[in-house]
Amino acid sequence: MRGADIRREALFLVRRKSVTLLLLAGFALAMFSVWTGSVEVAQQHATIDRLLEGDRIDRQEVTQKHSDYGYLAYYTFHLTYAPPSPLAFAALGVRDVYPWKHRIRMLALEGQIHESDTQNPELALAGRIDFTFVIAVFAPLLLILLLHDLRASERAAGRYDFLVVTVKRKFSLWPLRAALLVLSLWLVLILPFIGGAIFNNVPVLQMAAVGACVLIYLLFWAGLCYGVSAWRIAAPVLASFLLGGWLLTTFIIPAVGDVVIEEAYHGPAGGDILMTQREAVNDAWDLPHSVTMEAFVASHPKWEGKTQTDSLFEWKWYYAFQQVGDEKARPLSTAYQQTAEKRYEAAGWVALLSPATLFKRHLTHLAETDAKAAWQYERDVRAFHAELRQFYYPLLFNDAMYDEAALATRPTFNPKRNADE
Repeated sequence: MRGADIRREALFLVRRKSVTLLLLAGFALAMFSVWTGSVEVAQQHATIDRLLEGDRIDRQEVTQKHSDYGYLAYYTFHLTYAPPSPLAFAALGVRDVYPWKHRIRMLALEGQIHESDTQNPELALAGRIDFTFVIAVFAPLLLILLLHDLRASERAAGRYDFLVVTVKRKFSLWPLRAALLVLSLWLVLILPFIGGAIFNNVPVLQMAAVGACVLIYLLFWAGLCYGVSAWRIAAPVLASFLLGGWLLTTFIIPAVGDVVIEEAYHGPAGGDILMTQREAVNDAWDLPHSVTMEAFVASHPKWEGKTQTDSLFEWKWYYAFQQVGDEKARPLSTAYQQTAEKRYEAAGWVALLSPATLFKRHLTHLAETDAKAAWQYERDVRAFHAELRQFYYPLLFNDAMYDEAALATRPTFNPKRNADE
């Protein structure tokens, strides 16, 4: 393949207004998605900074007002959050579906987690118009429009046989023309991403990985379009066939898959966990202290012999029945998580029939914005809450005298991503 062949085909494509307009449309979509994604990530960082400052001020005020560990544990909120990764601007994933920030107290945890259970299946199905969405959904459309009439347009113009006869090399016509179109589309899509990646401090290896994923995805659809374009059928029929395949794999299969998965895997809802925990906590007010303390000691034997209460209300009893409430809801919480994981795994098999879904799953995994990242954040919250209990229980059950200096060792939440940095 000579440089002259490449120049000839490149000039031919540049002179076609339809090609130029489609490439400009792709560039505009990519620029818009990168801009909106970067703005969203910046807003999330600003929200975290604002909440951290408010959390610090609030904690100082509570410390100044109260000199009792029980009151401090009750009134002190602790901000937990999962900051967006540098690549999150390109693949926002489920960060608008799963919560990524909580203000946690020493009270029963299940209610604090599931009362803000914001999952929205309709929103998750539609998805945000981020860079991943543009590539997964719109890029195949642009390829179909660019490649479906690769040969049909020449047949309609009466030039097909002449071109085939006069071409000197097998790969210097249709394959070269298709390759130039795919490469041009890849460039107009990836250049805005590179700009956004540099702005958001994305590591070079991640940038390269995303660029490779986009290219592979485009090559898959280009191969399909190139094969179909060889059929001796009118261009509108070819376009209709390809658009039908795009619609089927991009929207219909994922939608049907979601319905089937929801029906196949049943489990408790967040509201069920919340109600179970709240009922257990509310019922404890009417039970003898000994009933609560026996249930508490069963899972915390180290405090046996230190659960005696001498008044109608004591903080150690109060936090004991908060703990017991969580433990009664734990089987439901475990089942809830197991069901979610099974659905996610099943969705992975459905994604094998939907290239768009498979592409989005891979990029959200790279960006740490998928369901697995959301579950990791929840595990971090649970671990932090356990640390809070481990800090306060010795003070409460040993009837320790208040000493503000002891608060210096109170745990603080540190996101793993920040800790790794």
